[in-house]
Amino acid sequence: MCQLSLFSAEARPVRLADLAGLLCGPGQIVRFGTGTTARLSIVLADPARAPAVRAVAAATGVRLETVTTESSAIVLRTAFRCDLVGIAGQWMRGAAKAVPDGFQLDGSLLRLWALAAGRPDGRGGYLLALDPHATQTHQPLIAAATRAGIPPARVGRGWGAPALRIGGTRRVQRLVELVGPPPGGVPVTEWPRCWGRDRS
Repeated sequence: MCQLSLFSAEARPVRLADLAGLLCGPGQIVRFGTGTTARLSIVLADPARAPAVRAVAAATGVRLETVTTESSAIVLRTAFRCDLVGIAGQWMRGAAKAVPDGFQLDGSLLRLWALAAGRPDGRGGYLLALDPHATQTHQPLIAAATRAGIPPARVGRGWGAPALRIGGTRRVQRLVELVGPPPGGVPVTEWPRCWGRDRS
């Protein structure tokens, strides 16, 4: 049986800082001008997730608009906002995306990461997509996931885009405890699931 963790997404209300969960995946954040405003954006691999991602952002007071690129990709992005400057300061080193020192993953961050860029691997595990354009973020995110009790494997070739794979019954159950039940509009089959008694 899956139990609620003190670090799970359901342990506290979602807050602005949780939008960094998008940056764990392929999300991007950029500053404008002198750095007094910033914009957060993410390309969604699954456009059907857009309403659920927008709903989470709206709960933090941030509106995400949907934009279709020339290549037909679906992008969610904010306006340039003053309240995103703090996240930009934590997640940027110069013009490059970087994981903050000592970054700690909790359920709310993982839930948004899974919502925007997660999928089952078809083998009982779960994949959390990484940013293919910011490989310097991969190792720190592996370390953060390990500290959260879900030590992952980094996969790439044969799996599509680079991702962290959470495998093994115990680790997947821990992920389920952290992210909570699937958001509205997300099929149960696309969300981390407990598969039964831990035999790993």
